[in-house]
Amino acid sequence: MARRTRHPLGEMPFLDHLEEFRWRILWSLLAVGVGTVVGFLFVHYGGVLDILQRPILPLLDGEQLLYFSPVTPFFITLKLSVVVGILLAIPIVVYQIWAFLAPALSTSEKKVIIPSLYFGLVLFCAGVALAYFWVLPLALIFLTGFQQEFLMPAIEVGEYLGFVTRLLLAFGIVFELPVVVMILSAMGLMTPEFMRSKRRHAVLGITVLASMVTPGDLASTLLMIGPMVVLYEVSILLSRAIQRRRFNQEEEILRPSDEPPPGAVEAQG
Repeated sequence: MARRTRHPLGEMPFLDHLEEFRWRILWSLLAVGVGTVVGFLFVHYGGVLDILQRPILPLLDGEQLLYFSPVTPFFITLKLSVVVGILLAIPIVVYQIWAFLAPALSTSEKKVIIPSLYFGLVLFCAGVALAYFWVLPLALIFLTGFQQEFLMPAIEVGEYLGFVTRLLLAFGIVFELPVVVMILSAMGLMTPEFMRSKRRHAVLGITVLASMVTPGDLASTLLMIGPMVVLYEVSILLSRAIQRRRFNQEEEILRPSDEPPPGAVEAQG
């Protein structure tokens, strides 16, 4: 990357910002490309497809997933490789975004955002695990339980994998709510008072979102609503803690200004 010149005050010229932004995008795309190659190895040799189809196998009575075109296995492998590659490249992409935005953030904001990124990884994995081990099996039982006396399942692999990946990613993404709140609170854009005042609206929005993301059965919908409501309440506590920390830091900054400078003559009462 070309060496960038900075303004005497530490500010980077606009064209240098564009140049840095371009390089960050290129490094991110390169990471996705390398991750896709590694993802292909995982999919082809690491049993990714076996893991994803495991929840549906007990409902197929010993049969396998079907495909209706000779090119389907190749494109299924390619699509899964891209998805795995993007997931593997996320740490590098997040780092590139962070490296681009970090110079504009204060020290206190960095101290909140950096831990929140690691916390976000844990929450994403927790959301995916909840969807894979509990929501997906219940949803499959519910969806395949209709008209069994008249219909015999012939589940196509592309449709099934699309359904599974959308469900897993949806749960992983919605579990990032506390991370978003932490970052917005650190930047002063979100307050616990606002979140408490909008609690009813948030619960309504969570219910609508869960109804749209989940397959529609009551069990899987409740399995998303429950953790999301808990995460919303946790987000309020996190926002309150961050706001209190910001106020304490501002008081420490302002406190010396109330004292007379060294050598000054105090006013007589």
